[in-house]
Amino acid sequence: MSDAKYFTTTKKGEIFELKSELNSDKKEKRREAVKKVIASMTVGKDVSALFPDVINCMQTDNLELKKLVYLYLINYAKTQPELAILAVNTFVKDCDDPNPLIRALAVRTMGMIRVDKITEYLCDPLRKCLKDEDPYVRKTAAVCVAKLYDINPTLAEDQGFLDALKDLLSDSNPMVVANAVAALSEINESAATPVIDMNTAMVNKLLTALNECTEWGQVFILDCVANYTPTDEREAQGICERVSPRLAHANAAVVLSAVKVLMKLMEMLPNDSEFVVSLSKKLAPPLVTLLSAEPELQYVALRNINLIVQKKPEILHHEMKVFFVKYNDPIYVKLEKLDIMIRLASPANIAQVLAELKEYATEVDIDFVRKAVRAIGRCAIKVEQSAERCVSTLLDLIQTKVNYVVQEAIVVIKDIFRKYPNKYESIISTLCENLDTLDEPDAKASMIWIIGEYAERIENANELLESFLEGFADENTQVQLQLLTAIVKLFLKRPTDTQELVQKVLTLATQESDNPDLRDRGYIYWRLLSTDPVIAKQVVLADKPLISEETDVIEPTLLDELCCHIGTLASVYHKPPTAFIEGRAPLARKSMPARMPSMNGGSPTGMENGMRGAGQVIPNQDSLIGDLLSLDLSSPSGPPSGFTMGVGGVGAPMPTAGQDLLGADLDSLLGLSDGSTSSSMSNVYNTGTGSTGLAELTGGYGASHQGSTVDAGGLLGDIFGTLGLSTMTGYAAPKQVWLNPAQGKGLEVQGTFSRKNRQVVMELTLANRALQPMTDFDIRLNKNSFGLTPASPLNVRSPLPPNQTAETSLTLNITGEIVKQNPLTNLQVALKNNIGVHYFACLVPMHVFFVEEGLMEKGVFLATWKDIPSENEKQFEIHTGLTDPDAISSKLQGNNIFTVTKLTTDGRQLVYLSLKMTIGIWILCELKLNAIASGHTLALKSRVPDVYMGVLEAFQGILLT
Repeated sequence: MSDAKYFTTTKKGEIFELKSELNSDKKEKRREAVKKVIASMTVGKDVSALFPDVINCMQTDNLELKKLVYLYLINYAKTQPELAILAVNTFVKDCDDPNPLIRALAVRTMGMIRVDKITEYLCDPLRKCLKDEDPYVRKTAAVCVAKLYDINPTLAEDQGFLDALKDLLSDSNPMVVANAVAALSEINESAATPVIDMNTAMVNKLLTALNECTEWGQVFILDCVANYTPTDEREAQGICERVSPRLAHANAAVVLSAVKVLMKLMEMLPNDSEFVVSLSKKLAPPLVTLLSAEPELQYVALRNINLIVQKKPEILHHEMKVFFVKYNDPIYVKLEKLDIMIRLASPANIAQVLAELKEYATEVDIDFVRKAVRAIGRCAIKVEQSAERCVSTLLDLIQTKVNYVVQEAIVVIKDIFRKYPNKYESIISTLCENLDTLDEPDAKASMIWIIGEYAERIENANELLESFLEGFADENTQVQLQLLTAIVKLFLKRPTDTQELVQKVLTLATQESDNPDLRDRGYIYWRLLSTDPVIAKQVVLADKPLISEETDVIEPTLLDELCCHIGTLASVYHKPPTAFIEGRAPLARKSMPARMPSMNGGSPTGMENGMRGAGQVIPNQDSLIGDLLSLDLSSPSGPPSGFTMGVGGVGAPMPTAGQDLLGADLDSLLGLSDGSTSSSMSNVYNTGTGSTGLAELTGGYGASHQGSTVDAGGLLGDIFGTLGLSTMTGYAAPKQVWLNPAQGKGLEVQGTFSRKNRQVVMELTLANRALQPMTDFDIRLNKNSFGLTPASPLNVRSPLPPNQTAETSLTLNITGEIVKQNPLTNLQVALKNNIGVHYFACLVPMHVFFVEEGLMEKGVFLATWKDIPSENEKQFEIHTGLTDPDAISSKLQGNNIFTVTKLTTDGRQLVYLSLKMTIGIWILCELKLNAIASGHTLALKSRVPDVYMGVLEAFQGILLT
């Protein structure tokens, strides 16, 4: 008979009858009574009065009855905590029952009863069950530890349950391992400090258990492995090889978890390696297979694929056809496929993409049609070669005279005009034919913008704009603002016959409108036109920033974080977990790992010894984004006393005679005997040239700044700095555009670097190309090769009005964390204002890192030159207009490149120079001068050859100025 009978309405006195049945001597009757109680509880009836009677039924060997009683107990224990204690003895007894199912059921139920008094009694049974001989009991107990930690973290730690849980990671049963991983991961998310320290041995154990787990166990293990960072490239490849078979799993969750692990590990490997190329090819088929599931799973897969395509488009660039829309796809699947199609569009496939999009534009679903028309415009902006074909397609759609298609096409064409100015204006007449059909604000505003922008080419532009002006008061604010600007543009281009029109629109905007934005813009135009028409023309008709290729890409730092959450809700929402998870401790934000040095590239250089791993393209949370988004505008602290930067390797053995011919030549050229050389070597420890020890003079990466000796020139620089006088060196590279207005949402940044007062200075020119004032400027620098950090807040005139520029200087400290970048002098910057956070990268010229204590004594120079291996010597050809050695030495010394000695041999002038960098690296130089002003030879020697190209560019730049 069906259990539905228990849910039927019974007569009054039901509780009394149930109480009687629960106390019956007959087991069958008691079981039926408990079923009735559970049924009443399920439909919302209050049966808490029966608590003692139900508890009495716990003493049974019947597993079904015991499950029902435990279910009742879980539901009502909170409201009856005193009576719930009565069940403790039975729980403890059940944890010793011969039947493993009853032992597991007891410990699971005790973990689910969130009553403090019962929790205290849980410890001993739980400890037994964690070491139970049956794996089913152990895996149930593992999950129970996580529940106990959620109820009482201190108790769980003090009783040693976390250590017992870690021991289960080595269990022989894979399901126990999987549940232990799941419990530890759950605890890790809410713990103040990480409770699980992943290492190579642990990862190997987890991967061994992976093959024998259920599908959800595999998901837990893969998610845990995704949080591990391998020690080298070989280990990363090994993990990839062991995880990649999961891509063929039938469960979509397992596939996505495997993809997540592989995406993170691929980030650590060289992009052009055969292994990464092969792995990318393996990732495509399982992702495509996910699209053959039911629509709901398709949507989840598509949202994850959208992230993958933005991070690594090469994975699916040959799979365009699988994203073509099917007629029976739900609208949410269609829109997501359309978005991915645009992201994969390239010159190679744009023809078939446009053919598809044109077909979609004839569908019956209006939302989908609009998105398809918009997609054609995005393709034109993204793939320049296709722009003309896209415009032709849009014109064909306009000829259909379907209202919403025409209006969407006009909006799109406006963006194409902005991307390709003065290229497709011949179609304006076709657009103007459809003015009467426009009834949507976006379409009207776009058409008005086109008319205003090209008013000089449209004969009846004044009549067209005047037709819009007739219903000005009833128009949307967006249309009113655009109409005001368009008429002012028209007046500035054709002032003779549009004076009355501009007077009318200014009156409507300033005197008859209640909208403050409209009034403010009207007054601004009025004052501009009445004060100085020439300036008005420069302001209103100024060149506009080109629109960017991708207007809806996810910000790179957020994209990295979302890729670490593939296969979770975060990857479906395209939001970090912190945006929608509430009521628990803040989750640590994840980011993609840095790329590793190649295992095939030999031993790391001195620079790599000082900086483990390459820098990330996008700053991670704790280095940059957190500061900006938390609006922490406090001044960065200065360098701590006795600050030490890095540790360098102390020199290699001295070369034997004949190993370094140039060293032997130097010996004679500098006039030093063997005795003077050894004497000079002893002086390396106490030289007064600003050196601080053998590690520095032999080019060891890193230097202790504590206790260094400062020469007279350095002391003079300090005095000048104290007095606020500039001691800028002679050379400063010309300013370059670091951030264009299209990327900066109207903010343009130009800059260069110089050295003033013995510090690196960033010289900035900020230009506001937007239509609104800019305020709240702040700047952060990502970890970089030279430890650059702002020494003070960014000082910019605020507010910065539209079309105004501001000059500012930012002094930089060298006290930050050092992380090697590629290229070495790359500096990643985040600049914040009231509009948003803008990211850009620039190259710092190497000469600004040359310090004032870079002069080396002759004897020390010779000894150091000999001590550095000959394979570290590199020669370059430089070109300059100078041939006089004195003039060259003077110019170089003005930039902290010091002349050790000048000699003449074989009719050629030789200049020996030394310089020292802020991070403690010494570079020794030999400059051979030609009689003609070109083809000088520069030889460089250092422990860290990575810096040679930057030093060469510095020489070239200084000597060419």
